[in-house]
Amino acid sequence: MSRSISRRRLLAGATAVAAAAAATGVSAAGSALAAPRAYTPTWDSVNRHTAAPEWFRDAKFGIYFHWGAFSVPAYDSEWYPRNMYVPDHRANEHHIATYGDPSAWPYHNFIDGADDLAGNHREFAPRLTSDGGAFDPDEWAQLFVDAGARFAGPVAEHHDGYSMWDSQVNEWNSVDKGPRLDLLRLFTDAIRARKLKLLVAMHHAYNHTGYFEYAPAQSDPSLRKLYGQLSPERENQLWYDKLKEVVDRARPDILWQDWRLDHIDETQRLNFLAYYYNQADKWGKEVVATYKDGLNSHGAVFDYERGGPADLTAPYWLTDDSISSSSWCYTEGIGYYTLPQMLHSFIDRVSKNGTMLLNIAPKADGTIPRGQRDLLLGIGDYLKRFGESVYGTRAWTAYGEGPTKMGGGSFTRPTAGTARDIRFTRDKANTVLYATALGWPGSSLTLTTLGSDRIDLDSLSSVKLLDSTAGKYIDLPRPAQDATGLKVTLPAAAPFDAPAYVLKFRFSGRVPTLRPLTGALVFEDAGYRGDSAVLALGGHTAEQLTLAGMPPRTLSSLRPAPAYRITGYSGDDFTGTSWTFTSDQADLRRTGANNRITSLKVAFDPSAWFRITNVTNGLALDSGGDVLAGSELKQRTWDGDTDLQWHAVDLGNGYYKLENRANGMVADGWGATGNGATVRQQEWNGHTDQQWLITHRGDGRYSLANRTTELALDGGGDVPSGSAAKQWTWGNSTNLLWTFTDAATDRP
Repeated sequence: MSRSISRRRLLAGATAVAAAAAATGVSAAGSALAAPRAYTPTWDSVNRHTAAPEWFRDAKFGIYFHWGAFSVPAYDSEWYPRNMYVPDHRANEHHIATYGDPSAWPYHNFIDGADDLAGNHREFAPRLTSDGGAFDPDEWAQLFVDAGARFAGPVAEHHDGYSMWDSQVNEWNSVDKGPRLDLLRLFTDAIRARKLKLLVAMHHAYNHTGYFEYAPAQSDPSLRKLYGQLSPERENQLWYDKLKEVVDRARPDILWQDWRLDHIDETQRLNFLAYYYNQADKWGKEVVATYKDGLNSHGAVFDYERGGPADLTAPYWLTDDSISSSSWCYTEGIGYYTLPQMLHSFIDRVSKNGTMLLNIAPKADGTIPRGQRDLLLGIGDYLKRFGESVYGTRAWTAYGEGPTKMGGGSFTRPTAGTARDIRFTRDKANTVLYATALGWPGSSLTLTTLGSDRIDLDSLSSVKLLDSTAGKYIDLPRPAQDATGLKVTLPAAAPFDAPAYVLKFRFSGRVPTLRPLTGALVFEDAGYRGDSAVLALGGHTAEQLTLAGMPPRTLSSLRPAPAYRITGYSGDDFTGTSWTFTSDQADLRRTGANNRITSLKVAFDPSAWFRITNVTNGLALDSGGDVLAGSELKQRTWDGDTDLQWHAVDLGNGYYKLENRANGMVADGWGATGNGATVRQQEWNGHTDQQWLITHRGDGRYSLANRTTELALDGGGDVPSGSAAKQWTWGNSTNLLWTFTDAATDRP
């Protein structure tokens, strides 16, 4: 599951880009294409499968577990089978000291059983409690229920090639070797007996595409199979055959797969999807296939590893995370995240249109350590009391507010929020809005998102605080609203103890429409009603609009954020008749664009002047006024001066020019090379040095990358007013993030 550090960084960036390219909004709408009566192994066919059925979007929380032969050494991580062969790796040194050289004491000894150097027998051989052992799959399943999970299941095969079922295509399985138990069947029966949906996780694509690259070549045909050393044709067939067995034996509701699917032969990937979906139709079930690479969001659900997006993202997505930062399987001395870290991250992910799959790490003998149980039961206690704000809900127009920013891609650490951090969800009927505070806010709470300049709350009929017992509420006075927000009066002291507190706003009709601060909102029906999608800055083709839940030719009303504009096109890829809007349009019939828009662009209004502010230091981009061409751009405390105001003009090629109001010059990368180079200003000449790619990174924050240098505009950190703006390689630092604020409404 885990990656090397360099690989983590690469994947985190790739995931963020892929997710941004795949979708930019959130909607309850499904695919515009009907599912075929029988799936064939073609992308056109399998892409018609409903990726995230309603039961999955309702479920929100699942549990799985990394448990297998790699749990026996209880050292390093679940990548011990690989790392024990890597020279000078700590797992290699540990293995030599504990078991002997890997060439003489190979990984498959943990499966077949062998003595270590101290004479202790080491083998993955958990015994059921009914046979005097410590392993009880029914107890595990009950713990998952108590934790509030709505689906659960095992890692049926990890990268190590060891199957946890009675495989007929792989003799390295838990019935023929090790515990002599069909573990997949045991878990399937226990989980289904408790009315949970069944997830089966498969990681075997990496088995033959790099996992055992340091292991010695094997001469025995059976060992060649275990260590992923068969011919590519046989490996690809084995990959498919294992999945087919799992589908037939377990009938999983969710078939989750780890990375490296893009290394599997495309024909076999399509064979698997068509077979799984056709079998599900025969079972009469709606199923979910997930992916990190190699598939797409039309028919499958994208999974962020240890992370999630920074903002609302569609189509519906999943994250898999673990209770430990150090390992996905049990290791001696394993540490755990805190309940606030795990729970608050979970709430954040749900508010952004996602579901969380949480990994636990049982010991090799089948016991689940107390620290893990406590964390699961803590989540379960919260969901038992406040689950109405989580289960069956949908993301709203805004995910939340507050100082704590979470997500931003894969491999982002779970984070605990504060009492000032709010996360929103709504019920499916769209008549109730939930606001969850990630801490007790005190006797009053101001929700800035619900200010009078953004939302009309005349239809608000009641405000309640969810009580500590499910289904009970504490009535609150009607809150006061002004331009600064909605001011809610709460009890003088917290009436009960909880890791988060939930406000329930009920409306006499639908939850009113929120005016976006960035990007745009588009709606299926006139009057800002029906299914909707939140669209970020950039172009949205017919495919991207479909993935966002707003298929082509379904738009009837729209709302651009202040100082943004929407240009709709009758044809795909921004062709055909066009319509441009810089203000709310309650009924597109008046413009001739109703149900005619096939693709669209969301851009900054080229007539608007913006304050461009660095997220880290809060300083505004500064031209310096009447200066010579070639002068450095700087940063300064905002005071409303024209030196600090900029046009962001869409050039029609995906790039912008940034033109200063005071001197008319534009920001210029100056052909810089290397991190730390300054940004200058020059008369506009159209050169790529003067073109900037502006990318929404979530939560109203943008990166600005120069077309020539490919470096991002950099504030330089917590620097004093008057410091130069620079350029830097894109990374995760907020030094590289900027906000655009309409200068006409942003007076000091």
